[in-house]
Amino acid sequence: MMTDTLPQEIRQHIERNKLQRNTEHTPEERKLIGTAAYEAPREDILTDALIAIYLGKNVLLKGPTGSGKTKLAEYVSAFFDQPMHAVNCSTDLDAEALLGFKTLTYDEQGRTQIAFIPGPIMKAMTKGHFLYIDEINMAKPETLPLINGVLDHRRSITNPFTGDVITAHPDFRVIAAINEGYIGTVPLNEALKNRFVTIDVPYLQGETLFQLLQSKSVLRDEKQLRTFVQLSADLLSLIEMGQLPDEAGSIRALLDACDLTAYIPPLRAVSRAIADKLEDERERAAVMNTAETLF
Repeated sequence: MMTDTLPQEIRQHIERNKLQRNTEHTPEERKLIGTAAYEAPREDILTDALIAIYLGKNVLLKGPTGSGKTKLAEYVSAFFDQPMHAVNCSTDLDAEALLGFKTLTYDEQGRTQIAFIPGPIMKAMTKGHFLYIDEINMAKPETLPLINGVLDHRRSITNPFTGDVITAHPDFRVIAAINEGYIGTVPLNEALKNRFVTIDVPYLQGETLFQLLQSKSVLRDEKQLRTFVQLSADLLSLIEMGQLPDEAGSIRALLDACDLTAYIPPLRAVSRAIADKLEDERERAAVMNTAETLF
């Protein structure tokens, strides 16, 4: 994905920082830097995300499952050459999973002592890395206020396990992702939402989707790949009409169907990769009826 639309001053600043970081990151930290493999539905999505991160904003990526939110976050990590620590939210997420925990360790003389093992937030804050919070609206409402101070002008947090006040490194950035309206999710409270710049990430469509399938799938038949692009468009139309859930339009699932089609009939591939994942029998039938008009 080209980034020619970025202002020159920003590109120059980022390149200077990359040269400086070449000697700063350890081999283990380099493993945390994302890949640059990302195709954006529109260039402004990528450009706006990069500019917001450059300006020190927290970025909230909002879109359906399989639309590429995690890939976009990884691209941003690669573009800035910054390691990214990840938090996968769930109803079980607690302060220890976010911040770290205390444990017993042994010193050189074999004596036991209590040590604090930092979690992803503490690591990212102190080292100036990126933090990716996936499915942030899956966390319990009482958990996320722990990090409100991390996300606003204070950029600090009091470690409840040690009492230390941790202030974020200037390069520390936060990217979060959200799937709205899914089972188990809760609306983000206004205080948390106001701490983010929000970027909608829709599904890829048209020629951009075709190029992605062509580059990523083992299926080499161009005609069939274009048929899958049409299938995606038709499924998205049904989603917009409320006849299918968002997951029926997942690009990840579409790519799985393309890969399977290299070896099995396309209708069976669509069933395995897309339709059979849906809970409602009528929704499964709608997907297959749509596919049968194309294959």
